Amino acid sequence: MPDRPTSSKMIGTVLSGRYRLEAKLGSGGMSTVYLARDTTLDRPVAVKVMHREMSEQADQLERFRQEARAVAKISHPNVVAVIDAGEDGGYPYIVFEYVEGETLKARINRVGALDVQEALAYAIEIARGLTVAHARRMVHRDIKPQNVLIDGEGRAKLTDFGISRQLEKDGLTATGRVLGTTDYVAPEQAMGRGADQRSDIYSLGVVLFEMLTGHVPFQADSQVGVAMKHVNEELPDVQGDRPEISAATALVVERATAKDPTQRYAEIGEMIDDLSTALEVEAARAGSTTGEATTVLEAVPPAKRKLSSRARWSWAAIAAVVLIAAAVLLATQLIGSGNTPIVGKNENKEPKPSTGSPVALEAATAYDPEGDEHENDALARNVIDGSEETAWSTEHYDSETFEGTKTGPDPGVGIYVTAKADATPEKMIIRSPTPGWDAQIFAAAAGPPGEIEEWGEQVGEVTGAAKEEEVQLHLGQAAKYFLIWFTKASPASDQEGRYQVEISDIKLFE
Repeated sequence: MPDRPTSSKMIGTVLSGRYRLEAKLGSGGMSTVYLARDTTLDRPVAVKVMHREMSEQADQLERFRQEARAVAKISHPNVVAVIDAGEDGGYPYIVFEYVEGETLKARINRVGALDVQEALAYAIEIARGLTVAHARRMVHRDIKPQNVLIDGEGRAKLTDFGISRQLEKDGLTATGRVLGTTDYVAPEQAMGRGADQRSDIYSLGVVLFEMLTGHVPFQADSQVGVAMKHVNEELPDVQGDRPEISAATALVVERATAKDPTQRYAEIGEMIDDLSTALEVEAARAGSTTGEATTVLEAVPPAKRKLSSRARWSWAAIAAVVLIAAAVLLATQLIGSGNTPIVGKNENKEPKPSTGSPVALEAATAYDPEGDEHENDALARNVIDGSEETAWSTEHYDSETFEGTKTGPDPGVGIYVTAKADATPEKMIIRSPTPGWDAQIFAAAAGPPGEIEEWGEQVGEVTGAAKEEEVQLHLGQAAKYFLIWFTKASPASDQEGRYQVEISDIKLFE
């Protein structure tokens, strides 16, 4: 059997007369990584040396060379850079920049679940590294915390493109063979099917889950067992482990790890938008930024803080959320001391007393059939999360009646909630930080309907909404889906001359 290089044999070796191997950093089935000294430039580097027995296998040798070629084309702060590549004495090698720090996996093992903002910042940085690779139609296919290095400044850098492939070329992986670590493997990879950018998105969603909870989602007696759980089982609810995280954060995990690739983010930029929104929400709820990552706020640079149409939270709105949270805290203290101020109609934060029982809600969904079918989707669940500090909002519009932006005869946009079981509620309570809007209420037993005309007769109405509206509902039969269809928006709180609707809470009572 050919001799495999070991740290004891290789330490002190100078490859190609330039790279002196000084210490072993890690080893895998294909190669060993060494800390080395570039004697020409007198700097530390990392050198990945391929095991000799692997280099004698043509397909493995080509895969190793492919990694060098692939990553050499990528220049990005969140990707470990390739400096050089070569072969010496039958040992192919790749020279990388040396990142002094630890792997993300080591960090999770050391501290457990990460600070929420820190986890989101790392996820954004990993996603940014993938953006450059995906732009070249390159799929990493082995996204895992072991392949993410955290440098001395707290920046995440993606490495190990050893099993990557470009979509337009025939890959080196035989059909039916699973590549990647099964703790993070996408269902289609686990089944030996083709992988694309959405497979990387799934794996990144699992990495985010682990950063937030401190553990991987599935365990089994074998790697095959874990892989099959990725195929057949939904990920555990991340809020079950971390109930304090926002719905915006939980929804990024949920969408990224959808079993059906068509239900995931179509491309990594969409995921970055929602991660950025979630980071803003978490920062607002905390009242300040936290965590060790250098990019807790760098991850959302000023030019990007004005988010895409899928997730728009202005910093003025964030500040308003923080002020609302402070007001709630003050009110709580006043109530506790007995010095409760008298409040006017519709200004108290608690819902009006109701003789009915609450209807359990399991989901909230933005609804924009007359536009681009997206309306800050990632924030929709905020209306049922029980927190006054979070809200869903429409996009900003130039007209309060959505003129010129919607295609229907009665332009509008909406949000609907889904009951856990069919119900016949008699009233709906809606809280909104932007009063003045108009809306129609609809209910449906099946669906939800794809077009507004399919919802049938309206069951309630709001005109000139107050901050808290109690709407009487008139249902002819039990329903599961309840739509608020906004036909008039309110003046936006953060952009003068523009219009928007913000909803912080929706409740139904039978």
